[in-house]
Amino acid sequence: MTENYLKVLEESLEKKLQIMQQLQEYSTEQQKVFQAPTVELEKFDEYVDKKDKLIEELTALDNGFETLYRNVSQELEGNREKYAAQIKRLQELVTQVTEQSVSLQAQEARNKKLVDDYFRRERANLAQSRKTSKAAFDYYRSMSNTNVQSPQFLDNKQ
Repeated sequence: MTENYLKVLEESLEKKLQIMQQLQEYSTEQQKVFQAPTVELEKFDEYVDKKDKLIEELTALDNGFETLYRNVSQELEGNREKYAAQIKRLQELVTQVTEQSVSLQAQEARNKKLVDDYFRRERANLAQSRKTSKAAFDYYRSMSNTNVQSPQFLDNKQ
């Protein structure tokens, strides 16, 4: 029975690694979106949606893993030698999951900076456009309010 639980734990960690790899790929694609000459926000949103679904799967896997581990942990403590190979494999998988998690966090931090930089540039461009529009409007208003007299005919006859 415990061996079956250990196999399920191992499969859960392997599935988690696969999902994390997919998350890494989507994060890389998001990075490419913001490094492109023209930013396609729709594509970025599409990747966000896909990542959201994967994160939900990860959360479910984590919850199931924790529940299952609690059920089997007492048996493992009493029989460490009997399950040494499976425990070692689980430890290796946990190490891989941790490394992948750190890599993902670093990628997400880089993406956050790219997004922040993009929106900072867009706000600056918008502010510049507003200033230009206001200057043009002010010029138009001041020119239409001037009391310029139209040229008058001068009689130069003597």
